[in-house]
Amino acid sequence: MKQPNFSTLLLSFLLTTTGLCAQALKEPVDYANPYIGNISHMLVPTYPTVHLPNSILRVYPERENFTGNILNGLPLIVTSHRGSSAFNLSPFQGAVHDIKNIIPLGYDNEVIKPNYYSVDLDDQDIAVQYAPSHQSGIYEFDFKAAQGSPYLVLNTRNGALTIDGNAISGYQQLDNNTKVYIYFETESKPLEIGTHQGNQLNTKEKTTEGKNAYFVIKFPANTKRLNARYGVSFISATQAKKNLYREIKHYDLASVAKEGRDIWNSTLSKIKVSGSDENAKTVFYTSLYRTYERMICISEDGQYFSAYDGKVHSDEGKPFYTDDWIWDTYRATHPLRVLIEPKMESNMINSYIVMTRQMPRAWMPNFPEVTGDSRRMNSNHAVAMVADAYSKGLSGFDLAEAYKVSKAAITEKTLAPWSSKPAGVLDQFYKDKGYLPSLAPNEKETVPEVHSWERRQPIAVTLGTVYDEWCLSVIANALKNKEEAQYFSERSLNYRKVFNPETKFFHPKDTLGAFMPNLDYRFPPGIGGRDAYDENTGYVYRFDVPHNVADLVQLIGGKQAFVDALEDMYSTPLGKGRPDFYHIYADHTGNVGQFSMGNEPAMHVPYLYNYAGQPWRSQKRVRNLLNQWFRNDLMGIPGDEDGGGLTSFIVFSQLGFYPITPGLPMYVIGSPTFENATLSLGNGKTFSVVCQNYSPDHKYIQSAKLNGRDWNKSWFSHEELMKGGTLELVMGKHPNKTWASGDDAIPPSFKMD
Repeated sequence: MKQPNFSTLLLSFLLTTTGLCAQALKEPVDYANPYIGNISHMLVPTYPTVHLPNSILRVYPERENFTGNILNGLPLIVTSHRGSSAFNLSPFQGAVHDIKNIIPLGYDNEVIKPNYYSVDLDDQDIAVQYAPSHQSGIYEFDFKAAQGSPYLVLNTRNGALTIDGNAISGYQQLDNNTKVYIYFETESKPLEIGTHQGNQLNTKEKTTEGKNAYFVIKFPANTKRLNARYGVSFISATQAKKNLYREIKHYDLASVAKEGRDIWNSTLSKIKVSGSDENAKTVFYTSLYRTYERMICISEDGQYFSAYDGKVHSDEGKPFYTDDWIWDTYRATHPLRVLIEPKMESNMINSYIVMTRQMPRAWMPNFPEVTGDSRRMNSNHAVAMVADAYSKGLSGFDLAEAYKVSKAAITEKTLAPWSSKPAGVLDQFYKDKGYLPSLAPNEKETVPEVHSWERRQPIAVTLGTVYDEWCLSVIANALKNKEEAQYFSERSLNYRKVFNPETKFFHPKDTLGAFMPNLDYRFPPGIGGRDAYDENTGYVYRFDVPHNVADLVQLIGGKQAFVDALEDMYSTPLGKGRPDFYHIYADHTGNVGQFSMGNEPAMHVPYLYNYAGQPWRSQKRVRNLLNQWFRNDLMGIPGDEDGGGLTSFIVFSQLGFYPITPGLPMYVIGSPTFENATLSLGNGKTFSVVCQNYSPDHKYIQSAKLNGRDWNKSWFSHEELMKGGTLELVMGKHPNKTWASGDDAIPPSFKMD
């Protein structure tokens, strides 16, 4: 009788033991559920990514979403968030002439954890296991049926592969002259390696290249188990081999999975939570795991390939990061790292600055990816990332240079969305008049900087840019540049120029200063409302002045009018049948009335009641939104998650506070989900949020203490948080409408010097 494989038994034990133990033995990684959100509400699902924190190597099943019936091969590396795998691996058992039919692969019994993947390819009777390291990975294949020789087919979708003994190396071409390299080898010696030719393998050629270039690796017919490992690199195939041999020196998949589990446990344990709601813990730790998908560190032995100039550079002792969609992540993902990963956050900001040095024009990137800056969305909120980090005490990057390149990105590059062109006529108008104009009725677009699909997005651009200008003023003040600080501070008030005093909404204006006629804020014109806003309707953008909420309260008519406006947003129905509405506003998901929980510009909105002296309404709204839209199920994320964009909202909100204004070092209090939550801060101290009279349905704050002092404010400063200590909240099922309701309790906003 054949003895069972020890590594397989050990891995099985490691993956199942926590499920058999008492709940008290569960560790943070056991709560991470990559399947949450794998079925989308409208657009893109949240993929179940297997990876180590912020690492080059990321994989997920090659299928459309969780409901996909087939796999298009096995993944080897996803080079961009939400992208397809570069390279492809497919096991096969049978006659060589049937290899052309191996893809697609039927599958069943899938298991996905942050550090592990397994699946049965049931049509082939092959069991697959996988575990990642940072720049390398390992597969194990068990062939269950005796139906001919086993094979592995390795494919590059556009590149070249070369045979060297039992190894295959090569590259796949990406965009912008960027390549991803692989070095792949098997533990067992193959019988032969070649390309498919009828009933034979053509083993004469040692190199194959082009579209879908591939090699077939054939093994002896009695082979029951195959182990394969590989390294990846953006520098060279030689470096990919070095990365593999540095990280995985064996073929023991169980030990790689165990090491990955330990890394995830250590990472997720930076925040420890306790309470009786197990689903809440699952949602929390899954969300925290999501925030570590990006940015990725692409330093390899102290060097990295930069798509920004096409060269390999030394990282000079500071790990180099890329792959970030700052429009999504500046709001909460970067601020979360400031608290628990400050060194990493500093290195990321430094990476942004270094990228800019390597670009033809010294404009701060806003969507840096492995293949370069894709200049997506609107505004350039990298300046907010810098202002927030600096205002909260981070260093390790050149603030003066960050200011220079951020200012250039806002004043020298066009503000037109999704464009990398220099400033033009629209930008001069914005500089002179303080707002980006909309088209007048029947006016045709003639400005070359404007993207034909993305349009002008005049309110989104204006509101986003005045906030960016406020961030510039914060940095200019820090640099003692009083003149420019004053200039950008004054410009940051230009949201007033597109505020309609009659409707109390932000309303597009043309070049003559006329408000867009007949505008229904529920149905702004253009796909996704892009002729007026962007991806959201006028109701969400009504509240998009994060740097000066106090002034917005006054513009809308005072505190009660502001509360009424918020309530009106949540109470106003879509106004169209869902098929018609979402056909136009596909990103505007997770609706509560006109509010969109599925899109990042809305994330701060539930907390705004605090600015009107009614924090109990924020407590109600935040907890209800968490329960309605962020759940432990396959549709438990209401929109495009964007690698931490939405899930960072969950992390903060379940902790009980939120960074409404990146660049202003304070946090607004919401409603904590857990009995106790403790953050291990980057300065070595801890900060805890403790709930007395805890129950999962006790969402309302009755009273509060901060480090033993009575606390009657609906906010606290970053400085107070970083001192360490405890925010103690007495909770109840019904609101205490007087807590933190006075004028002296309201969170701070920007004030002109």
